[in-house]
Amino acid sequence: MAADKQNEGKLSLTDENKENSSDGGIGLEILQIIKESQQQHGLRHGDYQRYRYLLLVLMEAERAWSYAMQLKQEANTEPRKRFHLLARLRKAAKHSEKLEKLCESPRVDAKTKLEAQAYTAYLTGMVEFELQEWKRAMEAFNKCKTIYEKLASAFTEELAIQYCQRVEEISPNIRYCAYNIGDQNAINDLMQMRLTGGGGGMMAEKLETLITQARTKQAATMSEVEWRGRTVPVKIDKARIFLLGLADNEAAITQAANEETKEHLYETLLAECRDTIQAVREELKSEAKQRERSNEGDCGKTSNLQFLHSYLTYIKLCTLVKRNECMAHALQAKLKEIVTDESKRGPRPQDLIRLYDIILQSLAELSTLQGLEDDHIFQKEVSLKILVYKAYRCFFIAQSYVLVKKWSEALVLYERVLKYAKEVQSKSKSLNNSLKDLPDVQELIAEVNAEKYSLQAAAILDTDETPEVPTQQQVKDNTPLCEHLDNFRIDPTLVGKHPNLVQFPPDFQPIPCKPLFFDLALNHVAFPPLDDKVEQKGKGGLTGYIKGIFGFGS
Repeated sequence: MAADKQNEGKLSLTDENKENSSDGGIGLEILQIIKESQQQHGLRHGDYQRYRYLLLVLMEAERAWSYAMQLKQEANTEPRKRFHLLARLRKAAKHSEKLEKLCESPRVDAKTKLEAQAYTAYLTGMVEFELQEWKRAMEAFNKCKTIYEKLASAFTEELAIQYCQRVEEISPNIRYCAYNIGDQNAINDLMQMRLTGGGGGMMAEKLETLITQARTKQAATMSEVEWRGRTVPVKIDKARIFLLGLADNEAAITQAANEETKEHLYETLLAECRDTIQAVREELKSEAKQRERSNEGDCGKTSNLQFLHSYLTYIKLCTLVKRNECMAHALQAKLKEIVTDESKRGPRPQDLIRLYDIILQSLAELSTLQGLEDDHIFQKEVSLKILVYKAYRCFFIAQSYVLVKKWSEALVLYERVLKYAKEVQSKSKSLNNSLKDLPDVQELIAEVNAEKYSLQAAAILDTDETPEVPTQQQVKDNTPLCEHLDNFRIDPTLVGKHPNLVQFPPDFQPIPCKPLFFDLALNHVAFPPLDDKVEQKGKGGLTGYIKGIFGFGS
């Protein structure tokens, strides 16, 4: 009966596991794990002792460590679990010490012995770190770091990557211990690690607390900030701390090694900015209540606290614009790459359109900031930025139409891009400083012109979509191609068997004939008078004529 009950319990447990696995619960491929572990840890060569002792102890240590990390996450809301956390860490350290002793056997190779020593030093350092025994924790972490660095230099590049990653993980712990011991220079390294995404896991929370404490000490000396020609006192501690760290955050973003790190820095900065704005907003509510109690009306001028709120909102919106522009640049680079795997979905112009929509929305909010309504230079700068990003948004809308072979719509949008770009160039002459952080519209103009020619060629070659083309783009007469080379028209006959390229035979054209020459100068010549000569000749002639008739002359 007992055996039957035991079998029934096994069956019910098995059925429950099946239900859990089918419902998406926790699953474990037991046989597969057993076979892989046996082959990797000694049983391939019949070494049962290695599989029995070393791997078992290592897994016990890892089990205790993972449970401790789980308790650490829960201890944020339940502080009493910290005692259990320390107990599990101590147990993990004891298992690692047992593993190190087992590896002292002459049958264990030198690499395994060194890794066991490094593993023990790491877990020992974790225990001392949680107990805030900074000196002993630092000694343990330094021992672990030294061993892993030696191993990284002695083995292949693939193995060296794992060792170097472990060194990077424990470096923030070492610097944190050094700072608590009294090394004030370590704070700069910790800030840089935190900005670049280092110090994850259990160190992240401690780094945040440490850096906040350091900035709080500096914030005591900060009393005001100047923006847009107005000096505003800063009395809120959270705002002081944020403004002090703003320059460091922006410098870290500029020096970021890759896009992933830069994205992390932007998110960190935006989170801090939102928290600071919320703190200022709470103060604004208190200020409004005090005015109501004292029956003070609105004097018309923006208060210092409201102007500080506008300044912080400006920082947040500008950071959003830069973050989305950074993402847009990364997507543009991927968009130009040649897709080798067609099964994977690559970026599309629609993704960029969405990013530029968010940028334009942020810029629209900038123009409505309280206290800047009468700042005409600021409003002109924002309007200029809106034009630039409108041009880029319109460009990618055009490209999305090109993908679906809507040639005429894309051509109209390209023309609008050129219109926006030329308007930016004309307005930027008086605002040269406003374009230093904006994309170059001249490059956009060159790219649009190139895309226009490609689009026109593609539209001519693609005869399947000609019925959808508007009538004004189609050729209705028999005008040959040579007579409208400067105008884009879609003529299906150009790719047919009888393209209408030139008119043949050509029409007769009038030409000038051989010229006739006339002497027109004679009408304008003034001859000298000949009256005296004409009279003498006339006298002699008449007398002789009469004499000749009557015979007197004979």
